[in-house]
Amino acid sequence: MAGQVEFARMNGLGNKILVVDMRGRTDKVTPEAAIALAADPATEFDQIMAIHDPKAQGTDAWIDILNCDGTKAQACGNGTRCVVQALAAETGRKTFTFQTVAGILNAQEHEDGTISVDMGKPVFAWDKIPLSEEFFDTSRIELQIGPIDAPILHSPSAMSMGNPHAIFWVDKDPMTFDLERFGPMLENHPMFPEKANITLAQVTSDRSLRTRTWERGAGLTLACGSAACAAGVSAARTGRTGRKVTIDVASAPSRQPLVIEWRENDHVVMTGPAEWEWSGKVDPETGAFSRDAEPEVKAN
Repeated sequence: MAGQVEFARMNGLGNKILVVDMRGRTDKVTPEAAIALAADPATEFDQIMAIHDPKAQGTDAWIDILNCDGTKAQACGNGTRCVVQALAAETGRKTFTFQTVAGILNAQEHEDGTISVDMGKPVFAWDKIPLSEEFFDTSRIELQIGPIDAPILHSPSAMSMGNPHAIFWVDKDPMTFDLERFGPMLENHPMFPEKANITLAQVTSDRSLRTRTWERGAGLTLACGSAACAAGVSAARTGRTGRKVTIDVASAPSRQPLVIEWRENDHVVMTGPAEWEWSGKVDPETGAFSRDAEPEVKAN
């Protein structure tokens, strides 16, 4: 199906997102288009959130998620907030229900502009994360990097938020670690047959964390919503914090923190901002795009 579609460049706490409107079409954004868009400085992104017509009754849309290397992603909390903001601006509605390969997501835009996304229930079973080795307790698995007697990183908490995560606990600022070097090795470690998102998390109080993430299929990212959820849940699960924390994203310190709440019903709710940057049109097959003209600002 030829022709361009509308898209928007947005961000969720600096997580670079392209929201592509594929409603009314049967084709998809191709991996080739994703790679081409990621290679252009104007459109480089962490995830593409492609909005399709709903597949299931009671949902508002099917969301197809692509990483910048063209691979499929199962979940993207920051991207979901961007989709909510875009659709809320279009429709005037405040609540939405989306379907992804990871399941059903319910989301709501609040009066202050922040957006909450119910990311569902965390998964701890080793074979569901999945891990390649059996662990009875995945809150601390045997994995380290560096010398055996003085590892740089070790004993991560492992879990799934619809996608696999490993949370390494550190005692100093996550920005002081060479995650750009360790990230690819850990993402592709044999322990993770479907690869994994790698997060360094520092506990800053019993109600707050500071994190930095190497995102599966995307690399170093300013923010990762599902990783923030995984860090918040893992912190509570290991007794480091309570069940509600703020997440200060180390690589985007000037931005508003995320609030992660692991509720008593086992659902994880993430609340934070989304930001529109600019819009345009894109060919979902090739990635060729054009940018809409910016509205003129008249001088007084």
